Amino acid sequence: MPFKALSICLLSSFILASFPQVLAASESKPAPNTAAHRSRFEQLELFNKVLYLIENQYYRSVSTEKLVEGALKGMMETLDPHTSFLNEQYFKKMQSDTSGEFGGLGIEVTQRDGMILVISPIDDSPAFRAGIRPRDRIVEINNVSIVGQGLDEVIERMRGKNGDTIQLGIVREGSEKIRSFNLKRETIKVNPVKSEMLEGRIAYIRLTQFQKRAAQAVEDSLKALKAKAAKEGGLVGIILDLRSNPGGLLDQAVDVSSIFLKEGIVVSTEARDPQNKDIRYVKKQGYKDLETPLIVLINGASASASEIVAGAIQDFERGPIMGLQSFGKGSVQTVAQLDGKVGVKLTIAQYLTPKGRRIQGVGIVPDIQVDDLDYQAFVQAKRVDRYVRERDLRNHLTATIESAEEKKLREEWDRQDRANKREEQKKKAGQPKKNDEEDVFTPYAPSQDYQVQQASQLLKTIKYLAK
Repeated sequence: MPFKALSICLLSSFILASFPQVLAASESKPAPNTAAHRSRFEQLELFNKVLYLIENQYYRSVSTEKLVEGALKGMMETLDPHTSFLNEQYFKKMQSDTSGEFGGLGIEVTQRDGMILVISPIDDSPAFRAGIRPRDRIVEINNVSIVGQGLDEVIERMRGKNGDTIQLGIVREGSEKIRSFNLKRETIKVNPVKSEMLEGRIAYIRLTQFQKRAAQAVEDSLKALKAKAAKEGGLVGIILDLRSNPGGLLDQAVDVSSIFLKEGIVVSTEARDPQNKDIRYVKKQGYKDLETPLIVLINGASASASEIVAGAIQDFERGPIMGLQSFGKGSVQTVAQLDGKVGVKLTIAQYLTPKGRRIQGVGIVPDIQVDDLDYQAFVQAKRVDRYVRERDLRNHLTATIESAEEKKLREEWDRQDRANKREEQKKKAGQPKKNDEEDVFTPYAPSQDYQVQQASQLLKTIKYLAK
């Protein structure tokens, strides 16, 4: 189901704090008789007067429960974007978001400058298959404008039964045209990891969300790819793709980091009370890969738990971070249960990387910036190799003894020549260019991803640079 930046919250193992305990702790301290406290009670009395006036003089009967809930939501909105009141529906959703299965459209949204902005569609979801992209602005629902409406209200309008169809009007970055997408709600089953072997024995592991058992899925994929590469001489490198990963569970971020790190701090938090610190360390036990060259890919939709992993890998210099600057969500939320049905999600701290860097509003800056280019456009823009070489000359001599390495190199040259000729023929045939106005779903292929290809090329050279 569409959800605001709930998925990108940093959710720790103590996600469901017990509100009665918090209340008891506050009641154990006598309230000082100060001007500040008197002012507080005066403000509460003002609230009570307004509530009384609405209940008795508003021209329609209004539910007191609805009024109080609206007041609580308004109070939370005066704070940061990740602090909110959770009614019964939202509270249940908060508990299910990290389970890996839920119903809806598979789209993560937030609100910026009064606009509903797509953070990221979830892989294999209705939104993903329809072609909705990060940074798209939602301006219509079922052909009715939502401009000016609050995030909670918009999310509520996008809710519905599985199987029902909903129309979303989208304005894409760089265009003012409203595009219409018809999506059918369905049960979203999030597979957190997708992996495959790329050319040159490179393990490509894409982690889409830090849900339960995400670290185990990364471990299982890495083991399987290592076993496959063992027949060819072992892995050359690992690409851990955290692009458009909105975050999730803190313990999974620690577990994923622990696979690639030997020891030390993964992340620490800085709360209102300097004495109230939470430090998470690398787990020394469990599966480890400390030697295989590693590259972590991030982009502007990599948030929260993704930034924890990227920050730890970067600080320990386990491998370069490549791509684009991350989202910049460095705050920590906890959920307090109020009466068993509702709760509040409250920002309680900000987190620091192992070297003490604060990334709230800043993000992780990649060691190697690589823009997200259209791979097909990149291939078409490449200059065709038209050089005349010795082997192109008539009656040219061949090596007296051709080594295995020379044979492999010659075959690679021949393969590249054939590829260049095919590309030249396509251009001559006037192949139509991709129309960006058309949103046609095509399965994701890492081999056709420019940033992945650049990471792959770098991993191939690392062994030579290390000498």
